[in-house]
Amino acid sequence: MLTAVLLVRGVFGALFFGILITTAVGIPFGITNFSGIFSTPPSVEPIFWQFEWHNILTVDMVVVVLTFLFIDMFDTIGTLIGVSNRAGMVDDDGNVKNMNQAFMADAIGTTVGAMLGTSTVTTYVESASGVNVGGRSGLTSFTTALCFVVALFFAPLFLAIPGQATAATLILVGVMMMHDVRKVDFSDYVTGIPCFICIVMMPMAYSISDGILMGVISYVLIHLLSGTLKDKDAHNNLNWATILLAVLFVCRYVFL
Repeated sequence: MLTAVLLVRGVFGALFFGILITTAVGIPFGITNFSGIFSTPPSVEPIFWQFEWHNILTVDMVVVVLTFLFIDMFDTIGTLIGVSNRAGMVDDDGNVKNMNQAFMADAIGTTVGAMLGTSTVTTYVESASGVNVGGRSGLTSFTTALCFVVALFFAPLFLAIPGQATAATLILVGVMMMHDVRKVDFSDYVTGIPCFICIVMMPMAYSISDGILMGVISYVLIHLLSGTLKDKDAHNNLNWATILLAVLFVCRYVFL
């Protein structure tokens, strides 16, 4: 409620101040626990370049690669489209500007992160909080990256911030992302139902990619089973590429 009130009152940096104040309030309740302020970043040697070369070209490798491909690719697609819509960086046809460059940046981050042994480095929906206060350029991302470098040396301080302090921020970021749902025509059930399934499944499955996958599968099934393969609305026409994707998505759930 504190962060929401700050947002409504137009306080610049409302999400940031909400996290700080909530963290401070958590101290007397034992929720916020400080273990220090400064520390030297640990060595990456134990996790750097730790590839399992003996599993190359095995069934296990194929399963892992395909699983992470689906997860990372559709997490990125969903986040890029959602954040780009919020930033006003989408053309009249709904296409994200410079999508190829954005995917390349994400792919480089994912690959380098894997080599370093970290969890997957990918596009994050929390970027909407920066967009909401005017961050729309590469300079914003570069500044954020520099802040993360500094944070490496103050890890104990930042790790003291409890999940209760960041949860409210994520909820409000979700509110920001709902802004473009108004563009969905829910009176057209062919598109409205799959979109609704997408929205509901993301939090229920705790995965953006699962939400998108279920949305695509339901979109194709509704078309096939209701006989609307060639809808009068060009936007609702079902093409073979979408059908193929749906088949692959079903296989993903069956075999992976």
